[in-house]
Amino acid sequence: MSSILIFNGSPKDKGNTDILIEWFIEGSKNADNTIEEIQISKLNSKVNGCASCRVCQNSREYGCVIKDDVSDAVKKMANADVIVFATPLYFFSMSAQMKIIIDRMFSLYKWDNDSGTMKTCLKAKKMILLASAFEDIGLDVLEAPFKLTAEYTGMPFSSVLAANAGTSGEIINRDDVREKVICLGKSLC
Repeated sequence: MSSILIFNGSPKDKGNTDILIEWFIEGSKNADNTIEEIQISKLNSKVNGCASCRVCQNSREYGCVIKDDVSDAVKKMANADVIVFATPLYFFSMSAQMKIIIDRMFSLYKWDNDSGTMKTCLKAKKMILLASAFEDIGLDVLEAPFKLTAEYTGMPFSSVLAANAGTSGEIINRDDVREKVICLGKSLC
């Protein structure tokens, strides 16, 4: 049984990111898995990322101290077995909506600068990236911060990067991508 938490970083409904998520859910659905999708663009936030207050570093609990929907969403990562980030490529990077979640993840790490150590509630959880781009450039740049975060954190990492996905919704015609995403989802069962 796996608890799967999906962050949808697209501000657009029924686009390529939604389709990637649908395919992933199709592959990962089984009686034992629980799946929750969070549409980041619908979350209410007080700040547009980490406020660098560092109050989270002085708390025993993991989580952002800013009281808003983003903090609640980020805290859910602690109880998930699999964390899926799904985003379109925007100017060689993730969407701004996704960046808010990534920045606020800072609160899920505890650093001891004096000893040079770090603890996190994310260690050994699986991280998955689903991303699409209109063209065939930039996905490697988009993938890099996710891959590095997973490596730094001790999280197994997988991704499906869909180049040449076309405009919003056109990825539906990409059977090759569909097969990869469904297969990735099935690998969790």
